[in-house]
Order: sequence, then structure tokens, then C-alpha cells
Amino acid sequence: MEEMVEQVELFIKAEDQQQLQDYLNSLNISEVEELISELSEHAPTIIEVLSLNRAVNVFRILDFPTQERLLKKLSGHKIAELINGLPPDDLTSLFSEMHGDTVNNLILHLPLEDRQQVFDLLNFEEDSVGRLMTPDYIRVKKDWDVVRVLEHIRRYGKDSETIDVIYVVDDDGVLLDDIRIREILLVNPATKVRDLTDDRLIALNVNDPQEEAINIFRMNNRVALPVVDNNNILLGIVTVDDILWIANEEYTEDIQKIGGTEALDEPYLDIPLLKLVKKRVGWLIVLFLGEMLTATAMGYFEGQIAKAVVLALFVPLIISSGGNSGSQASTLIIQAMALGEVTVADWWRVMRREIVSGFLLGATLGLIGFFRIFVWTLFSNIYGPHWVLVGLTVGLALVGIVLWGSLAGSMLPLLLKRIGLDPATSSAPFVATLVDVTGLIIYFTIAVSIMSI
Repeated sequence: MEEMVEQVELFIKAEDQQQLQDYLNSLNISEVEELISELSEHAPTIIEVLSLNRAVNVFRILDFPTQERLLKKLSGHKIAELINGLPPDDLTSLFSEMHGDTVNNLILHLPLEDRQQVFDLLNFEEDSVGRLMTPDYIRVKKDWDVVRVLEHIRRYGKDSETIDVIYVVDDDGVLLDDIRIREILLVNPATKVRDLTDDRLIALNVNDPQEEAINIFRMNNRVALPVVDNNNILLGIVTVDDILWIANEEYTEDIQKIGGTEALDEPYLDIPLLKLVKKRVGWLIVLFLGEMLTATAMGYFEGQIAKAVVLALFVPLIISSGGNSGSQASTLIIQAMALGEVTVADWWRVMRREIVSGFLLGATLGLIGFFRIFVWTLFSNIYGPHWVLVGLTVGLALVGIVLWGSLAGSMLPLLLKRIGLDPATSSAPFVATLVDVTGLIIYFTIAVSIMSI
């Protein structure tokens, strides 16, 4: 990459556009995208000199902040070429990120028919499959023979998003089946389309959540899937490249939420510092206020702590163990839900597993905690003559708190999903804060019962 950067800089410095164009057109699309990231100040020049088809293919894989910066610096002619060259689904994705005035200015570069397509796609819910689909596909009738199908592909295939899959519809546009292109190519030209269908159709509903589409693609190993309305009318298709982008965005957003921040809508190094602080401060304030309840709980048991100061030594150990087990469970369940392995309906199965695993994990840590106190008494008198009671208190408290942490961490994502919120919101810091406060109550309640203080 360093060599490519130096070569491009030399061509730009020499103002040799022909050599620059030849060099850029010899690179892979992904390499040009990396050059734009490395040479952001020369990004408009790179896009301007690229051949139109390659410029469009590079532009469509750039992140939105980079696209936005480019559109502000490119010539009006190049902008018009890019806008007209982008597929409808990519245009919809671009316009959905922009402000209304900017969209109105850009959409004027499109022909009337294309404008209507984009407006139709923008009318769907933001996170729905409808926002991802493209109306550019090949559809045929079941009474056509292979010769007619191939003629149709030759005539209209260049405008299609993909010709890997052909879609069979009736006279009303109702989707009947889909056929892979290899099945068309390997049969007798006189074969009818109806003889190639197998009625094993998989389709997305236009109102389905994009997250659901990700799982369907993953489970069915498809490069494209048809999109239908509630009457099974074929509206468009979604291709796997768009699904990969959405999956990456969903994954990034969930990871950021699990870390206790709002989802960032720009790359980390591009987002303004004050905006980054704003994204992070909200959750920190909520978590800080939650942790203040820890002090309240400690104050409530102040008398017991005064009688057995040794109990305070184990507070960090107790609350961190509960928070860690809760964070583990929360992360595992959120990931399982994202992959479609767990749904809200599985809550009882999840709870049973976490009760058993939480008890075993707590018992393991409890035994280690008791053994630690036993070993220390061999070398010092820090825990006093009642070290056995201290050890039992710590051991049993760890069992209860780890069990509670596992239950809280596993159930919170399912509860949030049930009430229509994002499960990733039950992030590790949030679960840890909840278990910190309740863990202290469990710990000192057990201490009062065992030590009679």
C-alpha cells in the first residue's frame, strides 16, 4: 500500500492525469478504496480521473462520511455521473443518510423514472428490507422456453443487479419461483420454465427487519433473494453484498452498545470530539447514578460493617464476581439472539441453563474464596477466631451473587427484546452496575444470617 500511495502522489504532483488514470484503472476496487482512505485530500482527484464504471464501484463501497465529503468537492458533471450510475438500493442508502435539502439537490440529477424509484424505496421503514432492495432484476413467465429466456437475459441483463438468479412470475406479478442461471444454461433450449421450477421458494417480505434478512441469507447460502409484498407480488431483490454491509453495521452498533455507548454513526477517527463525548456521556451518567446506589446499600449495613470490619475487605471481590458473571451471560445471549439461535420464546430454557451454570460457577468461586481465607489464616490472624464463619459468608455470598448475575445478564436482553427495545442496550456495564448494587444486599444479608452481627 505504501508503494501505491507514493506512486499516486507522484502522478498527482506531476499533474499527469493520463498516467494516474491508467494506474488507478489497473488496481483492484478495494485497493482504490484504501488509497482514498490514505490520501483523503486527493480523494476527489482520484474519483474524477477514474473511468465511470470504476468510479461508481469505488464510490458505492465508501463509508457515508467519505461519500459526503466527496460530493461536496466533486464537479457537478462527475456528481451527475455517479448519481446516475449508482444502483437504486445504493442511492436509497446514500439519500437516507442525508438531509432533505441535499437529497433534493442530488435527486435532480436523476431521470424522472429513477427519481420515482428512489422515492418509492425511501417510503419504506428505515430498517426494513424494502430499503435494501433493488428493482433491477430478471423476471420471466413459466410458459416461456429457455431460448426466449436467454434472449430476454441478453436484452435486459446488463441493467440487472445480478443474473445469477431468474425469477418466475405470473401475469399479475405474483412470484412463483426462482431459478439459478446454471439450470437455464444446462438444459435443452426447448425446455419450458415450468419444468425447471421446484417450488422451493425462499422470499423476504418488504416489511421484514433487515436483521431478519441477515439470518435468512446466512441459513440459506444465497447470493440474492426476492422481496415481495403481503400479496406475494414481486417488488425487487436484495443481494448478498448489501446484506454484508448491513451485517457489519449491525455488528458494529451492537459492540458499541455492549461497551456502554450510543452507536457511532461515523468512523471513530472521523467523528468530532464533542460529538464523541456526547455519545459516551449519557450512559456514563446513568451508570454513575446507578453506582451511587452502592453507597446507599453500604450505608444501610453500616452497623454490621462496624461490628465486623473484615467484611468490607471482600466487597470488591464480591461485586466484581457478580458483575463479571452477568456481563458474560449478557454478551452470550445478545450474540445468540443476533445469530438467531435464541428468541424471546426460549426464555425458560435459557433461565434453566443459567440457573444450573450460575450455581456451578458460583460454587466454584465460593470454594476458591473459602480456600483463600483458610490459607491466609495459616500465616496471619487477619480474619480473627471466627474465620470459618467469614469463609462461609464469602463462599455462600459468591454462590448467590454469581447465580443472580448470570440470571440478570441472561434475562435482561430477552426482556428488552420483548418490550421492543434493542437487546444490546443491556450492555455489560449496565448489567454490572445492577449486579453491584443487588450483590451487596445479598452479601450483607447472608453475613447477618451467618455471623449474627
